[in-house]
Amino acid sequence: MVTRVLVVDDEALARERLRNVLGRLDPALEVGEAADARSAYARLISEPWDVVLLDVHMPGMDGLGLAALLHGQRQAPAVIFVTAHAEHALRAFELDAVDYLTKPVRQERLRQALDKALRWRAAATPAPAGAGNGAATGVPTSGAGVGPCLVIHDRGRTERVPIEEVIYLKAELKYLTVRTRERSYIYDGSLHEFERTQPERWLRIHRNALVARERVRALERVHERSGDQAGEPFDGWVVRLDGVPERLQVSRRQLPSVREALLGERTAC
Repeated sequence: MVTRVLVVDDEALARERLRNVLGRLDPALEVGEAADARSAYARLISEPWDVVLLDVHMPGMDGLGLAALLHGQRQAPAVIFVTAHAEHALRAFELDAVDYLTKPVRQERLRQALDKALRWRAAATPAPAGAGNGAATGVPTSGAGVGPCLVIHDRGRTERVPIEEVIYLKAELKYLTVRTRERSYIYDGSLHEFERTQPERWLRIHRNALVARERVRALERVHERSGDQAGEPFDGWVVRLDGVPERLQVSRRQLPSVREALLGERTAC
């Protein structure tokens, strides 16, 4: 199926630049244009679109107003903001924007945003009638079918990170390290809140760490020295997780629950 992308910007040159970058990314993309939010909305409600590349500042209704109209609608396209104004990122993510890019847009950055948008669309598309056994599975949804995300502000950039991509959470001083397969983020939050709201997803392995249950691959006993030969020996348990090379320590208190969870995962496999 051909992916359809609507570029919404009041500047013709900006639309042309995005169209050219999209053409280099994937010549098979079907790209449309709209010069203002109201004409874009007319096209969006009358034609099927997968992704909208949306400017913020436009005459009349702005991009945030258009995103608000789309927010929560069934079969709404994935919204990616493309703007010269970084200060609206938080509001954009509150409206379920998939990503927020600042001009000038790099080709690789747009590729990442499109990949994210297509995953969003796949998660938002209802299953065909009669599919599956009727039971709701997977990550709890919000908005137009998208799983919950963390809005992370890091080094002057705001990014939306899907919870399903997080492998572990680790408390470091007053912040959390949020680890995905690609990188680590710093997040202002508490382990307790994650554990309280999503107990089916997170497994506590230590007072300072939660891991995604489905990512646990092995529980191992280790006895080794940290650092050089003069370092303090470590004698205890660690877990290996799918997607990251590091091993995380398991406390004696949490060891029984980790063993039980790992046994349950193996049984399910």
